[in-house]
Amino acid sequence: MKVFVTGATGFIGSYLIPELMHAGLQVLGLARSDSAAEALLAKGVEPHRGSLEDLDSLRSGASAADAVIHAGFVHDFSRFLEVCEIDRKAVEALGTALVGSKRPLLVTSGTGMGSSRPGEVAVEDYFDANHAIPRVASEKACAELVEKGVDVRVIRLPQVHDTVKQGLITYSISVARQKGVAAYAGDGLNRWTAVHVSDAVRLYRLALENGTAGSRYHAVAEEGIPYIQIAEAIGRGLNIPTVSLPTEELGSHFGSLGLFVGFDLPASGALTQKRLDWHPTGPGLIEDLEKMDYSL
Repeated sequence: MKVFVTGATGFIGSYLIPELMHAGLQVLGLARSDSAAEALLAKGVEPHRGSLEDLDSLRSGASAADAVIHAGFVHDFSRFLEVCEIDRKAVEALGTALVGSKRPLLVTSGTGMGSSRPGEVAVEDYFDANHAIPRVASEKACAELVEKGVDVRVIRLPQVHDTVKQGLITYSISVARQKGVAAYAGDGLNRWTAVHVSDAVRLYRLALENGTAGSRYHAVAEEGIPYIQIAEAIGRGLNIPTVSLPTEELGSHFGSLGLFVGFDLPASGALTQKRLDWHPTGPGLIEDLEKMDYSL
């Protein structure tokens, strides 16, 4: 089986490719540049030149493969609405190439899409098409593709981490380094979910091998870590104080990240673990933050 992977040279992709290849799969990886193509070739991956904004390249890559994993995303939160629209169009393009076939399309989303109201634990079988987070557009595109008979399977991610990167928390660390304080919102008891990247990519593989059309899976190992614990770990790592900020100051302190810092985003992965026999074993988020080299 040949799998077309977007985001092949990214954080998740760097773990996902060896996971797939170890399972005996061939990988066709999206490459935006000559250097990216060379890096993929060095790993034994066939490069496919294009980008998430080059819809023709996405359609041709999907057409050349037996399955597609859309793990790419433009991580520019200063233009979040725009990049979410880019992602929606990418999902549509990939899915269009698969209409009339049984080839699966795995699409990456966020666990927040499974929450029925703020602070409610997100679950796999719920989808709020009117969710306030703009990335909801990608899951709406998935639902439309399912209606057209495309085998779409959604992987919802929390904060995916190792000792180098930790999802949105990577940006929190950067802000803390610049500002000289590790900040959190209010009492800091709003919760974020997390999963080690090795567990996340194993879920992608299991969903590819054993998933079902129209299903949503949560890559959740830790269901709700109070953000104050995250801020305190960052403070220890950078040797800076930890401070509370009122909600109205989050935007000025965190910039575009301020939209997320105060969110309460607990999520469950219980159904995913049961349905795919997926059981996370990697280090926890705080453990990885404690082991991180903050001098880099």
